[in-house]
Amino acid sequence: MKRNKHIVSLSHDHHDGLLFCWKLRQGVKNGTDPERILGYVRYFWQDHLLPHFRLEEEILFVDPDDEKIARALREHREMGALVQSLLSGPPGEAYSLLQLLADAVDNHIRFEERELFPYLEKELSEDRLAGIGHQLNKNPHLPDAFPDAFWKASSHSKPGE
Repeated sequence: MKRNKHIVSLSHDHHDGLLFCWKLRQGVKNGTDPERILGYVRYFWQDHLLPHFRLEEEILFVDPDDEKIARALREHREMGALVQSLLSGPPGEAYSLLQLLADAVDNHIRFEERELFPYLEKELSEDRLAGIGHQLNKNPHLPDAFPDAFWKASSHSKPGE
């Protein structure tokens, strides 16, 4: 999907978010030790999702009375609550919560890319979008550098194998 050049960096983050979902699903499918997957969730939440949400909320989602923006903000809070439940809950519930998280992040990204961003690109002036782009460029895109490729491993593999 063609994205306005000033907010394309958010779409790059979204690509990483979709890979996050895929990795969670693969880890569950492979029966990977939930603790390994939870380590990744903790890392990706702190280093990628939470900073991305903050950027969107501080720079782009400035009208909380707008229905589409309100939905995005609500989904951010719901995903945060789901991550907290996942990280503080019993490991026996991890697989079902990991699937819920993967679905929530996936659906949210698709909503933003297909509905919210095209809507904002029409609603915001080019000057406003340029200002947003300037602010976004102050925050470099960080690659996903989690060292344990748990999504490739069978349930019997140890980290790093």
